[in-house]
Amino acid sequence: MEHNCIGFVGLGLIGGSLAKALKKKKPEITLVAYDKDLTALTCAMKEGIIDTICNDIDQTFAQCDYIFLCAPVSYNLENLKLLKDIKKGTCILTDVGSVKGNIHEVVHDLGLDDCFIGGHPMAGSEKTGFSNSTDHLVENAYYILTPAGEVNLDAISDYMQLVADMGAIPLILTYEEHDLITAAVSHLPHIIASSLVNLVEAMDSEDEHMKSIAAGGFKDITRIASSSPEMWEQICLTNQPNISKVLDAYIKYLISIRVTLDNKNGEDLYNMFANSREYRDSLPNSSSGPIKKAYIIYCDIVDQAGAIATIATILACNAISIKNIGIVHNREFEEGVLKIEFYDETACGNAVEVLKSNRYIIYERS
Repeated sequence: MEHNCIGFVGLGLIGGSLAKALKKKKPEITLVAYDKDLTALTCAMKEGIIDTICNDIDQTFAQCDYIFLCAPVSYNLENLKLLKDIKKGTCILTDVGSVKGNIHEVVHDLGLDDCFIGGHPMAGSEKTGFSNSTDHLVENAYYILTPAGEVNLDAISDYMQLVADMGAIPLILTYEEHDLITAAVSHLPHIIASSLVNLVEAMDSEDEHMKSIAAGGFKDITRIASSSPEMWEQICLTNQPNISKVLDAYIKYLISIRVTLDNKNGEDLYNMFANSREYRDSLPNSSSGPIKKAYIIYCDIVDQAGAIATIATILACNAISIKNIGIVHNREFEEGVLKIEFYDETACGNAVEVLKSNRYIIYERS
């Protein structure tokens, strides 16, 4: 099916990246967009990404074959009500939110079950806004689709193809499945990371020895605790039933581990660690999941003046940007003295090649 016009309500990081990906793959498509940030719209127009700027959610969207709702959740719910009486009959409405249950409930209440396909691209960045969007953000990332109950199969098939055209991997789930899965593999881990950090802070002494020593592996496994508190407050509140369900299961599992430990049952402890290692090592590296991957390498260097500056200079001369760099003082579970973090996979891979060519010993994390 030919799609001549696609609309965006919200042109931030995700909306902007999807628009750029579509324009790159299908330059003949007309893209129209509305955003409260006029600067983003103006920039998108100058870059040739969108063709029409909308000053409001108005009749301009009536020509669209798809309309992507890319604003914050509360705005998306209100915008659905506006679009109901504007969109044409064959238009498919979709969103990019990380929780699907609430928007599907509103879709049902509005009688839009025949034209809504929820969407959740499993990609993102710590940066926000259209200025940080890219045409490859969703490449090789899972893009979960949650069709409402009355959407016909041809429309679902067409949307899957559109997602594939953007370089993403379409995956069909019910919205109930989606919210339970993300509760387990994304939302619960953020709660665990945040609570573990808060526990260590509460147990630490005034001299903060725990904080000093925690700068090694502990900092890595709790990395996601640095995510936006505002965003995670909203996610937890909108997916509360599923998060409570998996949290209950996790609490019971922790209690069983404590019993095993108190009983000094070495066999069960061994099996727990062995099973977790086997399952974790089987996780694929080929596509993005709901938790953004960190691109980190470790490097052996000698302790001498200018050693870090030399590496930074080598990378800079090869146009490789560094996100973070520093000495690892707690190396009980790490190899390499220097930890270097990059913004994306390409920069990380290029850095490995450049530093190895300069005779540095590099360890890549898995």
